[in-house]
Amino acid sequence: MNAPPASRFGFEWPRLAFGFRTALAACLALLLAWLAGLEHPQWSGMTVWAASQPLRGHLLEKSAARLAGTIIGVLFGLALMRVSHGDAMVLVIGISLWIGLCAFAGNLVRGYASYAAMLSGYSAAMVALLDAAHPEHVLALGADRVLTVAVGILAALLVGWLFAAPGDDISVVEKARLLSEQLAADIVARLRGAPVSENEQRSILSDISALEGTLDLHGAGSRRRRRLVRKIRALLAAQVSAVLWLRSEDSRAIDAAMADSLARTDMSETGVSVPALQRLGEAAAAANPHEPLASVLNDLAAATSNLADLDGRPAAELLLHRDWMLARRAMLRTLVAMLATGLVWLATGWEMGGFMMLGTAIMLSVFSTFEKPAAILPHVLAGQVLGTGLALICRWLIWPYVGGSLGAVLAMVPFILLGAPLSAHRLTQRMAFDVNMVLLLMLQPTWPQTMSFGHSLMASLAVVAGPVVALIAFSLIYPVDSRRRYEAVRYSMIDDLEYLAASALRSDRRKRWRALLHHRVLLATYWGERASYPTARLADDALALLYVGQAIEQLGEFAASTTSPSARRRCTATLERLHRIGTDPLRAARALLDAVGRLPAEMSGCTPVLTRAAAQLAERPAAFRKMAADAGASSPRR
Repeated sequence: MNAPPASRFGFEWPRLAFGFRTALAACLALLLAWLAGLEHPQWSGMTVWAASQPLRGHLLEKSAARLAGTIIGVLFGLALMRVSHGDAMVLVIGISLWIGLCAFAGNLVRGYASYAAMLSGYSAAMVALLDAAHPEHVLALGADRVLTVAVGILAALLVGWLFAAPGDDISVVEKARLLSEQLAADIVARLRGAPVSENEQRSILSDISALEGTLDLHGAGSRRRRRLVRKIRALLAAQVSAVLWLRSEDSRAIDAAMADSLARTDMSETGVSVPALQRLGEAAAAANPHEPLASVLNDLAAATSNLADLDGRPAAELLLHRDWMLARRAMLRTLVAMLATGLVWLATGWEMGGFMMLGTAIMLSVFSTFEKPAAILPHVLAGQVLGTGLALICRWLIWPYVGGSLGAVLAMVPFILLGAPLSAHRLTQRMAFDVNMVLLLMLQPTWPQTMSFGHSLMASLAVVAGPVVALIAFSLIYPVDSRRRYEAVRYSMIDDLEYLAASALRSDRRKRWRALLHHRVLLATYWGERASYPTARLADDALALLYVGQAIEQLGEFAASTTSPSARRRCTATLERLHRIGTDPLRAARALLDAVGRLPAEMSGCTPVLTRAAAQLAERPAAFRKMAADAGASSPRR
């Protein structure tokens, strides 16, 4: 089949079709907002570019998030203007604190809730900063902001819903089921003495982490899909347990009698049969109640069975990682950069200082959730330069020759439509979104024009300053990349071990630790692979953390059940050493070995677990150690 003609010139046909639909919807929104008499009709077109998505669920949820974030931000902006009475110093401090808080929230929550948090930040900045010299106009400006966003959302839904795809649940479920089939087959092969490839296990763990990374957006726009995502996440957690078991010493140390009993279990059903997994789990429990395999199989069977019952609760407790460290860093970075930008404005008295702070607010908040903000911002800067250049051309070379505000609106249409090919060509698609947004931001179709060329040029420079300030901030203040995101997840896992040691007598904490570990293993694998760390190392580090956590669990269970005061004191003393595992892993290893030699005979069953954990701490201290500079920045106690 011949390629579409557009692809021969470097255009991607699906992107080109989507771009033209979005551009037409942006033109429609602009015209509707102008006909409604709104002061900034171009904001409606910006909303269309921001809210439009190729899938219906994403379109619906992002539109709702944009409207909710806009309303929250406008309300804060109105309140700040009322409190400040137009005082520039109060505005700078208030907006900086608010943008920082929104960046913090946006890095904690997931999916389109994060987008709503970011939007509430810079929507407040638009209300408070664009007309800071006239606080008496702020109420009208706030109402105009909400109404233009609503018109843009309406246009995006009217056009987008006709062409947006409904989404595909089947492929996601089938991917999860296929992974379970592979793991079940590997477990049976291990029990029958057949070789199991470690490369295959690493590949499965990588596939699980990649699938997990798609789930937040997959559940967008539908309660049913959100329930499905919870069930799939529960299944992925069970699969992580299976991968870790296959890589563990436990899977290689099953005695012959147990292996023979399990190998004779009827596994005649094809695929990942839930009854077959349940029978295998029952056989494992009967052969050795303390063997982790029984729990692995039963969890895998229960989670697979639950996929068919969306109304039921997940088979296991589901807890998701929240990156408190990176959220705090995003807040501090945003606060410092916003205050610095505001001080420049106050010190110079530059008329366009509000525009500069607005551009900085958008860049600092939105890109704080990106994988490598400093690598993306040069493309953003290029897009904004091109966007402001097109806006200047439209305003000063075309608008003077059209009559009235309707002519100005119609003259904007070709520039908006230009966004479609820009977003589809392989050389310009990285900058296209910013071209479209800045073009509309700089073109308010009022008539007659009162702005001078020098004034519009200064406004353009102020907007372009936003990505420059953000690039400096992301490069110098808590830089963000894949490696640092991996380290943040790893620190959280170590922090959880320390807190588990401090609260090991509580059984509910032990359950929470296991549930969080499964999700963090997937995130650590995802970010570690993107940082070019070997998957084998990531899996072995996760297994080492699991072994140490099991030792802490054993000590906590024995300390809670023993009647011997001396044994309880020994367990408590060992746990106290483990509470500082991130500072000195080797000392924690010595504490475990010392506990093995001192604990009473009734605890001899714990010896293998404690010895194995001590060996992991001694062999892989780097997996447990937190750098001194970051030791105090770990996640708060949950």
